[in-house]
Amino acid sequence: MICNNLSINEKGHLVFAGMDTMELAQKYGTPLYLLDEAKIREKCRIYKRAMAREFGASALPLYAGKALCIKDIYRIMREEEMGIDVVSSGEVFTAHAAGFPMGNAYFHGNNKTDRDVAYAMECGVGYFVCDNEEELFAIEREANARGITQKILLRLTPGIDPHTHKAISTGRVDSKFGAAIETGQAMALTRVALSQAHIDLRGFHCHIGSQIFETEPFTDAADIMLRFVASAKAELGYTARELNLGGGMGVRYLEEHPTIDYAENIAIIAQKMREACASLGIDMPAIRMEPGRSIVADAGLTLYTVGTLKTIPGFRHYVSIDGGMPDNPRYALYQSPYSVVAASRMNDKRDTVCTVAGRCCESGDLIQEGVPLPKPCRGDILAVLTTGAYNYAMASNYNRLPRPAMLMLADGRERLILRRETFEDLIRNEL
Repeated sequence: MICNNLSINEKGHLVFAGMDTMELAQKYGTPLYLLDEAKIREKCRIYKRAMAREFGASALPLYAGKALCIKDIYRIMREEEMGIDVVSSGEVFTAHAAGFPMGNAYFHGNNKTDRDVAYAMECGVGYFVCDNEEELFAIEREANARGITQKILLRLTPGIDPHTHKAISTGRVDSKFGAAIETGQAMALTRVALSQAHIDLRGFHCHIGSQIFETEPFTDAADIMLRFVASAKAELGYTARELNLGGGMGVRYLEEHPTIDYAENIAIIAQKMREACASLGIDMPAIRMEPGRSIVADAGLTLYTVGTLKTIPGFRHYVSIDGGMPDNPRYALYQSPYSVVAASRMNDKRDTVCTVAGRCCESGDLIQEGVPLPKPCRGDILAVLTTGAYNYAMASNYNRLPRPAMLMLADGRERLILRRETFEDLIRNEL
């Protein structure tokens, strides 16, 4: 099993977070998202403890809500005393509605509208991660109108290629995000930020990409960012108090993916940073990191019911399920790998290589190809593992399919935290 919250019971059923997935599928129907609360809390505590140990009490992990943004997640983040990273007014609204202390929220995005800026200030968002000069001036105008001083970080691009999928690699110079250090734009933006009367520039931010298994891209980025911190001090007399290294540590989707020790990775990054600070003659800023996927991915699982079966002799076996790209678009978008198992028949021999297809009227609606399964039957329950991140977060109503329900599992009991959409929900906003 790719995660320690998975097992098989005496009935041959998949057990997730201590609960029989077949029983949950029968009770609540499918498609069905499941979340393991204990796993989410465990990951939060790994980051918090490791960062406090390596960087001191001022360090803070920020949960990246774009991975999974629902009210119950922000309840957990509040209770675990995490910070959060939000990327839209909708995420700000969700966190605020959940009672999260918004002073520990960092608002990202490359194109915050004037309305976004005003709404975030109204909700008491603590920090803006400012992407560009236009946004800087918009924040200054709104802060001036409110008679406040707004804390910000500047998002910079350090020029690191983490060798991930191009669509999720965001730290390179040619990026829609941030000001490039290499071109001199980062220093110019810092100078402008320091000249604004109602902005408190606290430091800098970078994010180099996602699903990264090595530490070298992170240590390289940290080194570049610390060199920039030293340059800003030398050229502008400015001392950065915070440095946000973003997120991006990978998770296991397949058995062959390496297991990451997040605490060990943080220790390696911290040691390199201490050496860099000593060499540059600067103090270590207060460190922020933004884990999202690595907090919730393996805390999630999705259940489906098998419907149509189709064999094309000499080609492939298609197994169609009652969900698909509307509830998990990542294979259609990125060819993202997933482990798929027959939750109802875990002890049966996996003797049929299948393509797991969704129900949409779309040839690209696939969940995974080349999946070994017991010879499928209509009514089997399949489980797609490690779906806590970027599944519900990216879900749609394509083909007018209602989005699934979601259960939070804790202490041997389930709790409905997201109801299944109805057909009436699909037309609720139509006139």
